[in-house]
Amino acid sequence: MKDFFVYIIQNKKNTLYTGITKDIARRIDEHNNGKGAKFTRGRGPWKLAYKEGPFLHGDALRRE
Repeated sequence: MKDFFVYIIQNKKNTLYTGITKDIARRIDEHNNGKGAKFTRGRGPWKLAYKEGPFLHGDALRRE
């Protein structure tokens, strides 16, 4: 089932982070509230810079 998205988020220092998710809004909220990837903690706030998909899970991982 094609339900994964590749996303890139960006902070005010123009740092970029790439990930995959089924729900982009929820995932960005997690990044902004310290529940996302370790790399993004304390570096926010994050905003969506780019998204694409949907993909199959394996295809999203390769694209990431």
